[in-house]
Amino acid sequence: MSAHDPSKLLIVDDLPENLRALDALIRDEQRIVFQASSGEEALSLLLEHEFALAILDVQMPGMDGFELAELMRATSRTRNIPIVFVSAAGRELNYAFKGYETGAVDFLYKPLDPDAVRSKVNVFVTLDQQRREMRRQMEALEEARRGQEILVRELNDTQAELQRSLRMRDEFMSLVAHELRTPLNTLFLETQMRSLQLKRGNLPAFNAEQVGGMIKRDERQIKAMIRLIDDMLDVSRMKSGTLSIRPGKVELTALLERVVSDLSLQAADAGCTLVVLPHAPVEGWWDEFRIEQVVVNLITNALRYGGGGEVEISVHEEGCNARIDVRDHGKGIAPDFLERIFEPYERGARSGEPKGLGLGLYISRQLATSHGGSLTVASVPGEGATFSLTLPCTEVIATVVASA
Repeated sequence: MSAHDPSKLLIVDDLPENLRALDALIRDEQRIVFQASSGEEALSLLLEHEFALAILDVQMPGMDGFELAELMRATSRTRNIPIVFVSAAGRELNYAFKGYETGAVDFLYKPLDPDAVRSKVNVFVTLDQQRREMRRQMEALEEARRGQEILVRELNDTQAELQRSLRMRDEFMSLVAHELRTPLNTLFLETQMRSLQLKRGNLPAFNAEQVGGMIKRDERQIKAMIRLIDDMLDVSRMKSGTLSIRPGKVELTALLERVVSDLSLQAADAGCTLVVLPHAPVEGWWDEFRIEQVVVNLITNALRYGGGGEVEISVHEEGCNARIDVRDHGKGIAPDFLERIFEPYERGARSGEPKGLGLGLYISRQLATSHGGSLTVASVPGEGATFSLTLPCTEVIATVVASA
């Protein structure tokens, strides 16, 4: 009920003519008058409405006014409703004393003085309006306080997020500088060595075999820089919602064998063996380039942290889904880091020397999600880790990846 709504008044009398007379006396635009001809009817109304004042006739058949007042005072909902008794009995019966004992605020004798009745009702209607206005203001203040608390929390969260973003930016720039410097330094040193050899006229140092080795080393460093740049571009496209997924028919077993063949030299350098478990062809509707990107990330990650052991790659069919597992036998991942490793720029969560920008697993999970699939990890410390890429085999509509 609003503070501007009409106040509700209850009049109780067993005689209809008394109800009509009292109703006509106290009704106006700011009031709604409810009538009850018995205590039982009055109780029903009291449970439905919030009244500013109850005017009760004392002498009624069945439940009289005093009994009704006692029931009102015994119930929390009606306990605080002001009660005015009216009675046609003589003053010698001392009804007024009993009425005040039951909690009445006033006692009137019939015949009623119209001016006195209007005056008393006006007082309680004014008090009711003031009480409701005060309650409305208190509710408004409480709502404003809650809104302030929410705003303060949001500001604190925003400030914390801003500080985190600034830290991540600084760390990111430091990582980019560090990771790009390594291949650039190697290329620079190679260039200096070749320049020195040329200045000394040491042309035998540039025979076909040695030049071939130089080119391969240069390619490795250039590819490393390209991979870092591609990762940064992918994250930027994800955050702006412009990384497109272009699905087509893909056979996973052949894709895995091709990727393993491409990574065989990298595996040999890491002292690891890549094993693709045999499986019948598994076809689905995916973006082949992006799925290969995820698989390369997972296998490269396994080579990095696999401790020089065997890395098993397998494909499984599960109803309408295909699942690729990449399992290493390294030191595994601590339980607290199982989800953190999928956050951007998270590095060093697994034992071993952290390399790269910490974007590979983040990008891979985003790409899995964009295909309607998932990327999860299971690990027991000391027993390695298994990354599982699950993909629906059904045809999907090309989508655009938007970072969460």
